[in-house]
Amino acid sequence: MTQTDSTPFSVDQPLTEESRPGAASRAGIIGSCPWRDYETLLREVNLRPTRQRLALGWILFSKGGRTITAEMLHEEAARAKIPVSLATVYNTLNQFTEAGLLRQIGVEGMKSYFDTDPSAHDHFFIEGESLFMDIPEDGIVLDKLPEPPEGYAIDRVDVVVRLRREED
Repeated sequence: MTQTDSTPFSVDQPLTEESRPGAASRAGIIGSCPWRDYETLLREVNLRPTRQRLALGWILFSKGGRTITAEMLHEEAARAKIPVSLATVYNTLNQFTEAGLLRQIGVEGMKSYFDTDPSAHDHFFIEGESLFMDIPEDGIVLDKLPEPPEGYAIDRVDVVVRLRREED
């Protein structure tokens, strides 16, 4: 499983105040009626609240802050008896990202992870375990960025620091 804080994430993990909740808690909807509240969240970002988007939003945001792949979300949806194709999961994750509800992180070639905390922050990535941990806010200092080519502007800078377990 992946995570966004230093506490391991489990799909059975209860939501706690300590978890980094991302978009859902910023919208004030953690712990309340998921369907009505996620419908409101989706409408606020100009997405039609389809049954699939509501269900996937509930799975994504109800467990606090985390980083997840489309395949992992699809598996969780299947375990929750939510009939949704992998293509729909990918489309929904991309739509949520474009709407600002998620942040996409690329680390393993073509594989993308989606962070439920879309704010600007950096990550540790533990190689071989596909685990993420947030880097503290003052952990990375960039003194100078390159000038972008003419006609372009820097949109954002993502820093992923890859870790491996130390050998004993």
